[in-house]
Amino acid sequence: MYEKTFPNKRFKHTLEFLQKHVTTSETILDLGVSNPFSKIMEENGYKVINTKGEDLDNNQTALQTEEYSVFTAFEIFEHLLNPYTVLQNVKADKILISIPLRLWFSPAYRSKTDMWDRHYHEFEDWQLDWLLEKTGYKIIDRLKFTHPVKKLGFRPLLRYFTPRYYMVYAVRENR
Repeated sequence: MYEKTFPNKRFKHTLEFLQKHVTTSETILDLGVSNPFSKIMEENGYKVINTKGEDLDNNQTALQTEEYSVFTAFEIFEHLLNPYTVLQNVKADKILISIPLRLWFSPAYRSKTDMWDRHYHEFEDWQLDWLLEKTGYKIIDRLKFTHPVKKLGFRPLLRYFTPRYYMVYAVRENR
């Protein structure tokens, strides 16, 4: 997935946000298979457990059986048909989630060759906020940031000013 480009800016913002809210003594269940960012978390002292590539729309066993105190989902929810059910099965009271925001000037992302590399949801910030509220979480902190690309054109210009990513830290209000 990161053969040609490495999202350094996104990873930098994500790590800073994580360090602001999660201590290295806490165990993280990171939704998705082991990836470059889960390795960055480990290199920064975090204990990280990843899911194994199971279809999380149909199988949330790892969410119920693993031992963890923090749940993270970095650019995963947009690929799921049902993130509501995933959040209902999270055991942790602390969660960090980031999503790419829906861009009014760009269609939903869809790989033609990889069925897992598609966005079912193109979120707006309020949609993720509502999803968290409906599953019992209160947002404590949020961050939006842009993702400029080094190309010429109208869309690349808009990416300098339009937030592309939305990240939240939330805690469960009631059990």
